[in-house]
Amino acid sequence: MKKAAYNILPTTERILKIMGEQIKLARLRRNLPAELVAERAGISRASLWKVESGNPAVAMGIYAAVLHALNGMDEDLLYIARDDQMGRTIQDLNLLTRKRASRRKK
Repeated sequence: MKKAAYNILPTTERILKIMGEQIKLARLRRNLPAELVAERAGISRASLWKVESGNPAVAMGIYAAVLHALNGMDEDLLYIARDDQMGRTIQDLNLLTRKRASRRKK
C-alpha cells in the first residue's frame, strides 16, 4: 500500500515529535500502560505509538482522545492560538481610522 504524502514543514515536524514525546512522558509519569491509554482513547496500540512518535498522519481527534485518556489533558487544547498576537496586530493595522470632516468657517 502506498504511503500518504504530507506537506509538513521541518519545524512543524519537530513540534509534532516534541508533542508526541511530551504525551508519552505524561503517560509514563502517570504510570499508565500503553494498552490502557489506547483502550480509554478508543484506538489501537499502534495508533497510540504513532501519536507518541509525533506522526503527522494521525488525526487531531486521536490526539485529543489520547489527551483525554490521560485524565483530562484535552482541555489544554483550548490554549492553542488563544493569545494570537500576530493576528491582533494585523487586525489593528487593517482597522479603518475615522476621518473627521473639516471644520467650517463661519
